Amino acid sequence: MQILHSKILGQGKPLCILHGFLGMSDNWKSLGNKFAVDGFEVHLIDQRNHGKSFWSEVFNYEEMAKDLKDYMEFHRLNKADFIGHSMGGKTVMEFSCNYPHLVGKLIIADIAPKYYPPHHKHILDAVGQLDLKEIDSRNKANMELEKYLKDFGIRQFLLKNLYWKDKKQLAFRFNLAVLQNKMEEIGSALEDTEQFQGSTLFIRGGDSDYIQKEDLENMKKHFPHMSLDTIANAGHWLHAEKPDAFYLQSLAFLNS
Repeated sequence: MQILHSKILGQGKPLCILHGFLGMSDNWKSLGNKFAVDGFEVHLIDQRNHGKSFWSEVFNYEEMAKDLKDYMEFHRLNKADFIGHSMGGKTVMEFSCNYPHLVGKLIIADIAPKYYPPHHKHILDAVGQLDLKEIDSRNKANMELEKYLKDFGIRQFLLKNLYWKDKKQLAFRFNLAVLQNKMEEIGSALEDTEQFQGSTLFIRGGDSDYIQKEDLENMKKHFPHMSLDTIANAGHWLHAEKPDAFYLQSLAFLNS
């Protein structure tokens, strides 16, 4: 059995945080430290094919939920609260429906339980254009990426995944080949019959289009005890764009 890599901060009530697509646990380190100060044992988790966790040809939410179950058993966590952003939100939705006895409170950041058509192809294609045998610095990688991706923020987000595989070879931490082949899985919806009865908070970015008004009925079908908050002037990466607002809303919910 392979166990997901994590960084554990603080002591207290377990809180597991899951990053989004092409992200990793380090993206949440600043917020994780704040939760740790407030009395949580924070588990910043790398999902399979991301960060420092294992790579696998199998990539779907049922298996990713099982990864979380194995992780909790390994770390002897009887129950935890969860925060999941985007793809991580889909993982913890699936996990809460499959293993509700392991879940306290659930926070879903800017994703609904519906199907999303693949929309990351241009990003993966851009990464695929990089010849890391010829690139020997993050700056050179950025210059190459800029030919295909004009958005500075997305480039910086991707480049955080670069590391020295050995003294002369840069590599990405995410498993590009598998993720390119599994884009349909990333957007897949919860099954119609899946439901979690626990306390759930959805937080959306006011400038993001990932959660629409018409999604609310479907969200309530799967999560009957849900509420929805909005962070104004924030897009899909709301926790990075408005970390203080995200933290305060999350903390109020977790402590309620």
